[in-house]
Amino acid sequence: MQTEHAGRWPAERAHAWYDAQPWIVGCNYIPATAVNQLEMWQAETFDPVTIERELGWARTLGFNTLRVFLHDLLWAAGPDAFAKRIDAFLAIAARHGIRAMFVLFDDCWHEDAVLGPQPPPVPGRHNSRWLQSPGHSVVADPTALPRLRDYVQGVVRAFADDDRVLMWDLYNEVTNGFLTGLGGGEGERDAAARAAWERRRAQMPHHLRLLDAAFAWAREVAPSQPLSAGLWFPDRDLNARLAALSDVITFHTYESAERSAHLIERLRGHGRPIICTEYMARTQGCDFRSLLPLFKRERVGAINWGLVNGKTQTHIAWTGEDHVWFHDIFHRDGTPYDVAEVDFIRRVTGAAE
Repeated sequence: MQTEHAGRWPAERAHAWYDAQPWIVGCNYIPATAVNQLEMWQAETFDPVTIERELGWARTLGFNTLRVFLHDLLWAAGPDAFAKRIDAFLAIAARHGIRAMFVLFDDCWHEDAVLGPQPPPVPGRHNSRWLQSPGHSVVADPTALPRLRDYVQGVVRAFADDDRVLMWDLYNEVTNGFLTGLGGGEGERDAAARAAWERRRAQMPHHLRLLDAAFAWAREVAPSQPLSAGLWFPDRDLNARLAALSDVITFHTYESAERSAHLIERLRGHGRPIICTEYMARTQGCDFRSLLPLFKRERVGAINWGLVNGKTQTHIAWTGEDHVWFHDIFHRDGTPYDVAEVDFIRRVTGAAE
């Protein structure tokens, strides 16, 4: 039985909020000119002209929601200036009838983020410069907690009653890199890699502590928007914890429609609205034609990964293959990767009507 966390919305409030929304459909967004979260948001590289243009393309698809990643270092470097750039982004989105779902922490890809000019993308590599926030070493440092609390509460408080913010996704794929482990193999290199992974896995409790703290900090602010953190890996204990903290259930799937339908059925058991905050990997049989009708029929929110093929290079698969685009919808000039696919999206969302 799940433990009720202080301040968590009752299921009735979560359903009332969700019933008042249109069908939530959109994408994870970073402009094509940014290689990671810091390049998107730092003053020197914040690019409202590109954002305006690309959000116009998103709106032509019928998208009404963007999931957007922030970073703790940006708040530490200058909270007022960062808040003004977030406000500028929200103003652009609102002009296109789009609302934002902001992600505050992230355990994916690279740690040791550094402010300033960001390195160029690594050729041929998916999301080669994406950054963890705050990063594994920082998460393990208890002296960092006051700074991270200021970040969570500062950002949430600044937009706690802003209707342009749909909801808060407090922690993306918590413990990613610890649960997935390593493949089989023999030899000293494999043994050393496995030993390193086991050492890193010992850090998991620190990440779970930050997960709990992030929700507690945000609850103290009491925003008008719901809180969530996505279920992303088939670990029963972790998923129970994430679901018990969340007002609205969010999840990731890069599986087929059949397997995703079974997952949705299981998630219904939590008795709360459901939003998929990551999906769409063409080479894995997880694409718009198979998943989008399922989500619409089940009234599950649908937020795919990627809009414009840019510096994050997420058209390249995790394995490095690029003969078929993995994520993303448009080239940088706004032409679709697949015209028929774009037409299909517009029909499902009603944008073609």
